[in-house]
Amino acid sequence: MSKIICFLILSLLWSVPAFATHPLITDDTATQGKGKFQLELNGESSRDEKHEGGITKKETGGISTAALSYGVVDNVDIIVGFPWQWSSIKGDGKMISDNNGIGDTSVDIKWSFFECKEDEWNLALKPGVTIPTGDAAKGFGNGKISSAIMLIATKQWQHGAVHCNVGYTHNSYGQDQDNETLKQDIWHASLATEVKMTDKLRSVADIGIDTNNEKTPNTNPVYILGGLIYSVSENVDLDVGVKTGTNHAERDKTVLAGLTARF
Repeated sequence: MSKIICFLILSLLWSVPAFATHPLITDDTATQGKGKFQLELNGESSRDEKHEGGITKKETGGISTAALSYGVVDNVDIIVGFPWQWSSIKGDGKMISDNNGIGDTSVDIKWSFFECKEDEWNLALKPGVTIPTGDAAKGFGNGKISSAIMLIATKQWQHGAVHCNVGYTHNSYGQDQDNETLKQDIWHASLATEVKMTDKLRSVADIGIDTNNEKTPNTNPVYILGGLIYSVSENVDLDVGVKTGTNHAERDKTVLAGLTARF
């Protein structure tokens, strides 16, 4: 029973990566352009504390992701992500689990299919799949191919931009305990904004909600995020952010940092 609980907690800690303008969770409609590449090296570290059955459980963990985007044509990108994850769970000071390993590989296509230059807004679709390269028994993957699709809208203005995402994910699980305790159908909605503070510095904010993938709770996790993006050069950005949960279903605190290079 304790193993099933550990697997469940681990699977709740990590979701399918979404490669937005880091540290944002909400994606934008921008594509790289034909023949151009973008490399993102992102990391996050989180902590959470829960009280279950008179036991205080402290969860810490993180994920490092390398994501490579390539412009197939001007308005279509293919994005491949490779995550490395780690997690530890303690109950009343005693170690329950301590694992690390590669997660599921993600392959996404972003298609910017509509552009209104006059009003400076765009629409894009982003379908994708995750390939079960992670160890599902440790909670670092689903154990089967899963799929997702995201509708993305971006509205630009003189001093920044606003982004909106609505998405759906269908998870398939290879572990019996995951099929018993986790939902397959997950919905996502989020809204983000970017504000140009200087020529090189942008402040960002993000808020979103997801379906709780655990079958028992009714509360859906809601997050808020704030951060900064600094452009070292035209093609290199550094970023940092902090994400917090507004309810007990979301992780208490996550610190994010990353580097983006375009070439």
